[in-house]
Amino acid sequence: MAGPRLGRRLAALALALALAAGLPATGAGQAPRPAERGPPVRLFTEEELARYGGEEEDQPIYMAVKGVVFDVTSGKEFYGRGAPYNALTGKDSTRGVAKMSLDPADLTHDTTGLTAEELESLDDVFTRVYKAKYPIVGYTARRILNEDGSPNLDFKPEDQPHFDIKDEF
Repeated sequence: MAGPRLGRRLAALALALALAAGLPATGAGQAPRPAERGPPVRLFTEEELARYGGEEEDQPIYMAVKGVVFDVTSGKEFYGRGAPYNALTGKDSTRGVAKMSLDPADLTHDTTGLTAEELESLDDVFTRVYKAKYPIVGYTARRILNEDGSPNLDFKPEDQPHFDIKDEF
């Protein structure tokens, strides 16, 4: 899936983000916000994210919702091996979170056909649970890039509370 073309596009995107690091983080007259330190934000392919599904005792546990990868290790009793929500880990489980479902068919990023109520629930859980409780460690390649490998123009890393482009890339 990730051929040389995708690799070149990811490298170009990383370069563009690195170059943007020199831009001022605040507007005129605004005090710089304090940087919250955490692990560096990175880009995850589906294969890379699958390595963090809670099966390895010495590995962190990651899951993605809406293309944002969260470290849910602190909730190991919920997300670790054999735990009730372990099926959500190691992948983008956006649809499952929206539908409050652990059905394997729902453990995907695909939101096609979700009802307005399910989409509202997704946004609520994303904000009130995941963004409020767990550190963001990265993004899925699918969130940053379109299917054809072009940059996703709707990607706004600055929407994340601790994101500071010059610190992350």
